[in-house]
Amino acid sequence: MQLTLWTYEGPPHVGAMRVATGMEGLHYVLHAPQGDTYADLLFTMIERRSKRPPVTYTTFQARDLGGDTAELFKRALLDAAERFKPQAFIVGASCTAELIQDDPGGLAATAGLDVPVVPVELPSYSKKENWGAAETFYQLVRRFAVKAEQRPATCNVLGPTALGFRHRDDVKEVCGLLARLGITVNVVAPMGSTPADLTRLGEASFNVVLYPETAGTAASWMQRNLGQPFTKTVPIGVGATREFIAEVAALAGVDATALLAAEESRLPWYSRSVDSTYLTGKRVFIFGDATHAVAAARVAREELGFEVVGLGTYSREQAREVREAAKALGLEALITDDYLAVEQAIADAHPELVLGTQMERHTAKRLGVACAVISAPVHVQDFPARHSPQMGFEGANVIFDTWVHPLMMGLEEHLIGMFREDFEFNDQAPSHLGHKAAPAPPPVREAPPMVEAVAVLEAPVETRWAPDAEAELKKIPFFVRGKARRNTEAFARMTGVATITVETLYDAKAHYSR
Repeated sequence: MQLTLWTYEGPPHVGAMRVATGMEGLHYVLHAPQGDTYADLLFTMIERRSKRPPVTYTTFQARDLGGDTAELFKRALLDAAERFKPQAFIVGASCTAELIQDDPGGLAATAGLDVPVVPVELPSYSKKENWGAAETFYQLVRRFAVKAEQRPATCNVLGPTALGFRHRDDVKEVCGLLARLGITVNVVAPMGSTPADLTRLGEASFNVVLYPETAGTAASWMQRNLGQPFTKTVPIGVGATREFIAEVAALAGVDATALLAAEESRLPWYSRSVDSTYLTGKRVFIFGDATHAVAAARVAREELGFEVVGLGTYSREQAREVREAAKALGLEALITDDYLAVEQAIADAHPELVLGTQMERHTAKRLGVACAVISAPVHVQDFPARHSPQMGFEGANVIFDTWVHPLMMGLEEHLIGMFREDFEFNDQAPSHLGHKAAPAPPPVREAPPMVEAVAVLEAPVETRWAPDAEAELKKIPFFVRGKARRNTEAFARMTGVATITVETLYDAKAHYSR
């Protein structure tokens, strides 16, 4: 284990909690010490749910360890059954409670409950949150799903959970596409379903997998045991959405011609417009869960004309897919759950746009780079009240707005900076927000004369930027700032300059303009 300030994924019991919280009629009894109940905040504060998760904790304390903690678990289970009266239970232990080996599954089996109890054994010290969600959903499907007569042109939609990035909106968008194709949605699970709904999963003729991280294991089991094929395309971006429509139409035996002809996204229109040339070649670094990272790389390169300079994921179970996508881009995938390693990779790549999680948002802010969030883990601001999907044609519109606006606003800021010294420009009046404008920066310094010679040192020199040089660098338009930084650092290493000053910046400019 590694002690860290931030983490991309919580322990696996948080994944189980995401499944239970997304469902109805399912209750999770978690053997956990006092202090492991923090997960409630994830749903009530970050996702802004109106009710707390359906989770009962045993919340034993240090003094209880000398007594019968197993009895505490059985009492908590019986109390939850009487109070909540769920259709089914899942039971398990948190990472700390796992150490005392009380066996929640075995204890629940002897409790004499008249509702199904599904034990979920989640190895907290070798697995993480997404694996925990996938394993929990898989165990529920194994317990409740049965083979049945399949109805034609009917599917299940699998994968959405509580605390998922735009899952609520993605489900609405994808179900809308399926309805327009004449395909009936049998069950959406786990989010929005009940244990009773899971018994009807076998009635569908195929499954739509929206998030392989959480539904891939269950979908593979259903294909083997219930005879249900499942989709491989995740409909993020215009191209992938069109491929998804063709795939589900083939599985359902329906005609997708009319829907494909009625494409509704404005992203392709913009990509064909003259304004889009401003975005061509923009350097973008992508990091997130595997599903969203791979999809974002395709959209960035094929639909917006960006240059992908970094691609990675924290989803080790899906690392192969990310490595394949990175290889196709001529890159080496970054597979890590260390946000500091991601921060260093971003700094080394000098991107103009970062697409990542809330951690990369903080990193980009420190580096002065535009950023858009594309993947969990996310902050409360990434659970908007409005409909804001990532999937389908409307999802492509949302992606277009989310990714392009930071770049456009950055251009606006630099245009203001470029014209600030013009005698006709005045920004001392209050802004439209009523705030007093910031004082004007000091005048731009004259460039020193060109250097006469460059000495090449045998050993590389570690360089750092002086504050005034960093401030001067920020005056350079961001679409060429990365190149200016790289050239200046290379020049400093060649000339043996350890601290880059304003003079060094202009010396480098003179050297490379010869």
